[in-house]
Amino acid sequence: MAAKFLSGNRLTLLNSGAEYFPELIRAIDGAQRDVHLESYIFEDDATGRAVAEALSNAARRGVTVRVLVDGFGAREFADRLQPALVEAGVQAMIYRPDIARFQLRRHRLRRLHRKLAAIDGEIAFVGGINVIDDLNTPYQIPPRYDYAVRVEGPLLTPIQHAQHRLWEIVLWAKLNRRYRLTRSSPIDPEVRGEQTAAFLVRDNILHRRDIEEAYLEAIDAAQEDILLASAYFLPGRRFRKALQSAAKRRVRVVILLQGRIEYRLLHYATQALYGRLLGAGIRIFEYRRSFLHAKVAVIDRHWATVGSSNIDPFSLLLAREANIVVKDPVFAETLRQSLDQAMLNGARELPVDSWKRLPWPSRLLRWVSYNLVRVLVGIVGYGGKR
Repeated sequence: MAAKFLSGNRLTLLNSGAEYFPELIRAIDGAQRDVHLESYIFEDDATGRAVAEALSNAARRGVTVRVLVDGFGAREFADRLQPALVEAGVQAMIYRPDIARFQLRRHRLRRLHRKLAAIDGEIAFVGGINVIDDLNTPYQIPPRYDYAVRVEGPLLTPIQHAQHRLWEIVLWAKLNRRYRLTRSSPIDPEVRGEQTAAFLVRDNILHRRDIEEAYLEAIDAAQEDILLASAYFLPGRRFRKALQSAAKRRVRVVILLQGRIEYRLLHYATQALYGRLLGAGIRIFEYRRSFLHAKVAVIDRHWATVGSSNIDPFSLLLAREANIVVKDPVFAETLRQSLDQAMLNGARELPVDSWKRLPWPSRLLRWVSYNLVRVLVGIVGYGGKR
């Protein structure tokens, strides 16, 4: 489905939790009618408790507050945070809570991975930042490095529509009539700025490929440069060929990836792709300063995307994701400068022959990891067309 771009928005790029959470909490504190928040993770730490307190205070003063979290990403939410939120009057639900260990089934891997918030039909937030402290990075060097966007203007309409649709789906699945959408703020479609953007979701029904297709369309049209940052990067054949074709027609292609190991299998599987990407003229930087969690891109200095979707099978084939795609040179340049600064201060470029320098046992380990991931993706019913 083609992206529907809407003009008249005011978009503010927020760099990591240090900029995002003060803005989010300020918006919740100012809410007069309703707050609707979705998150893959909602952690019981200093940041999570601050957000929970703001949500509870809003509910106590009569604001309708809805919170939806993922049953896997926010595994401890039901025990640690949900009771107090519900007691304060917050409508809190868990998306797919029935997690069974060691069962690799397709429906169990379909997680709610998007991170969204909408307040009073006037302000929304879209991005990749979970409700978790930037310094809460187990086994990784903090702080967490990610982005979100504060949205005002006509783009509120599709954002709020997507949130309401999923809320109703979860209500139906749980046979829950208590939290029905009986009251909601009228969406404010007024022009707030001069920026044009589209809101895209990925689900398993009508929007299976919307985010991926937006990437591919922009990559295929690129004439000057592509700068892509992804915490987890394991693209399918079509995506890889698009990047390689861009490099072949002399587009400058730069990819910023996580340089530290979080999930060993995925990390090695990604590195199995380095040889062909570097050989095609694509530059690869590994971010080593801290924990890269960003999922963003800038193309030709006027197209940009920020959201929750990585370039990997989990995001592109299984999870519910949400990205904002922006066609605006000012926004794109702001994001590009931020990424350039991150690469300058915290990343290392891989030499072209880095893959060849690896001893053969290391190369074998990476190819085995890559093929094992492909097999696992195939087992859950996907991967045959990627």
